[in-house]
This record gives sequence, C-alpha cells and structure tokens, in this order.
Amino acid sequence: MNIQQELEKINQQLIRSQYKMTHQREATIRILLENEEDHLSAEKVYMLVKEKNENIGLATVYRTLELLCDLHIVEKMNFGDGVSRYDLRSDEHEHMHHHMICQICLEVKEIKDDWLKEIELRVQKEYGFKVSDHRLDFMGVYNNCNGKDCKKEDKLLA
Repeated sequence: MNIQQELEKINQQLIRSQYKMTHQREATIRILLENEEDHLSAEKVYMLVKEKNENIGLATVYRTLELLCDLHIVEKMNFGDGVSRYDLRSDEHEHMHHHMICQICLEVKEIKDDWLKEIELRVQKEYGFKVSDHRLDFMGVYNNCNGKDCKKEDKLLA
C-alpha cells in the first residue's frame, strides 16, 4: 500500500463531502494507514499522533475519527473488550471485512473474503431487504493460543 496514494484517495473523499484535509486530519489518517492491521483505539491513535505532532489534542483526534466514521472512511468497532477501535474501510471490497477475535489473548485477524454474498441475495429475495453493508466477527480461541504468553493486557492498552 502506498500511503501517499491512500491519503490522496481519502482527501478526494473529504473534498466530495465538502471537508478539507487539515494538518490534524492528515496526521490522524496517516497513523491509521501506517498501523492499518492494528485496530487502534482513539487513545492509541492520539498517542501515536502526539509523538509526531505535539500540538494536536485528544479532542481533535476524536473529532477526526468521528468525521471519518460519518464519511465511511473508517469503521468504529468493538471486539468485546469495551474499547472502541478504528479500522480503515477498503475500496477494494464492497463491504467491511470480517474478523476473528481470540477470547483469550484478544488477537484479531482479518478475513478479506466476502463470504456473505449468497446470504445477502437470500435476504433480499425472501424479505425484500437490500443489504448495503454487513460485518461479521468470529469469537473463539486460536488453536495455538495457550494463554501463557497472553498479550491481553497489552491488547487492552492498544
């Protein structure tokens, strides 16, 4: 992934919605792009932004994340640990990708394939309901998770 190209795509989305790519928004989006697979909390985004841009406040990061959610650039999600996390949406896929979440170590892995197309068609046919988006989270335990080297505390801080 080319971060500069992704920033430009997001900038175009902002412009279409009559918003500007401010320095603060760019810094926040850049952190999300650089840590795309980490499903960062707002606090973690703020800490990473603050390392590079001392003058950006927590409220600004929160407002930026909420705007990005409103514009469907990022998805706000909770994996059952009480922490809201932010995940970039991909324009490669029609719907949000799915997740597998280990209930012991809280490791999250993404499933990029869309396995629900047939179900969407069935819902539309049987119930007259056109699905515009969906999200699927699998909760369970990875075969190789032994809990001894559990990163649960580290993940809760992420």
